Formats: sequence, structure tokens, C-alpha cells
Amino acid sequence: MPDFPFDLVGFDLDGTLADSSADLAAAVNHVLASLGAPPLAVAQVRRNIGGGGRRMLARSLADSGMTAPNPLDSLYDRMIDYYTVHIADETRPYPGVTDTLAMLSEAGVELAVVTNKSEQLAARLLDALGLADRFATVIGGDSVAKGKPAPDPLIEMLRRCAAGRAAFVGDSEFDIAAAKAASLPCVAVSYGYPGKPVAELGADAVIDDFAALPEALCAIAVQTGR
Repeated sequence: MPDFPFDLVGFDLDGTLADSSADLAAAVNHVLASLGAPPLAVAQVRRNIGGGGRRMLARSLADSGMTAPNPLDSLYDRMIDYYTVHIADETRPYPGVTDTLAMLSEAGVELAVVTNKSEQLAARLLDALGLADRFATVIGGDSVAKGKPAPDPLIEMLRRCAAGRAAFVGDSEFDIAAAKAASLPCVAVSYGYPGKPVAELGADAVIDDFAALPEALCAIAVQTGR
């Protein structure tokens, strides 16, 4: 890819690079089972993904008819303990992710992950998926004071990577809001966990196939003059 228009591309993790819904649902259901509540279907938990694990758990507890305790700490810790052990039982990269990341990396583009997952869990998952070596940095929801949709994690990405032209790729309203707040051009993938219709997220481009990402970023650069 000669003359690729961006020096740095950041990515959300869950719902963008990897489909983690089955393993996240299993962790939620582990907590529900400990409370004597029936399990939720993966599709139900999938609708609650985004904005961090605490939000996902609280919304899933409500879906099950349970009242979430305040604070949520003990149940959240129970979920994370289970999830850490089973983080990649079912989770896999989406089609096109591995090859496209390799293509961008070989073209000299610096890559980063910016997620609301904890930095330690994100690094663990990327390692389990064989993707860790592709990324210059991994920024989690606990890496900065505020996670997405605040711009703080993307600003930290820019600080750590010290790259020139940057863009961000995500699947949810949290990702696109953070990118816009950080004044970064952004691409939304249509197959993730958007929280609302993907066309309403306000991304500069929407792609159905991760392999279409380089072309979409080039088109955004032409449109925006970046």
C-alpha cells in the first residue's frame, strides 16, 4: 500500500477485532448461576457489551430480573476471575482481521488497541489470539482516568505512539464518540456491538468487511484532506 494516508491506526477490541460475545456471556452466566438466576442467551448479553465490563454486568443482571448491588465490586470480581481463565475459549478474530493487520503493519503503519477492557485482560486476549505482536501499544479502560466515550484513551494513544496522521476503528457509539471528541477520523464496522443502528453512529465510513478497511481509510483521507 504505497502512500497510505495514516501513520497510526487505533482499534477497539471487542466487536471490532474479535467476536468475544460467547466468552463474555459465559462469564456473565457464571455470576448469574452463583446467584441462582437462569442463564442469558449469548444474543442477550451481546446487546449489553460496550462501555466496559461493569456496565455489561449491570445491564445483564437487570435483564435476568436481578437487582444489581451497589457497589457491584464483588460480582464484577467474580465475573473477571472466571473470564480471565476462559478469555479465549470461543473468542476468535473476525474474518479478514489477521491478514489486514499484517498488510497495514507491513506497510509501516503503527497499530494500537484502545479498549474499555482492562489493559491486562486486553493484552492477555490479544496474546491468546496471536495478535499481540501487531500492536505498538494497548490502552485499556484502566490505563487512563476516563474510558471511551471520553477522548482520554485516544489522546493517550497519540501520546504513546507519537505518530503523525491517525485514525480510529470501532464498532460502538462509545468508539465513535471518543474518536470525534479526539478529532480523529473514524471507521465503524457493521458486524459488532453498536448499541444503536450503525448508520446512526456518525462515523466517517462504515464497513461490512474488515478487509475493506484500507480502502475506506484512503477514501476518508481524500474526503477530509487528512
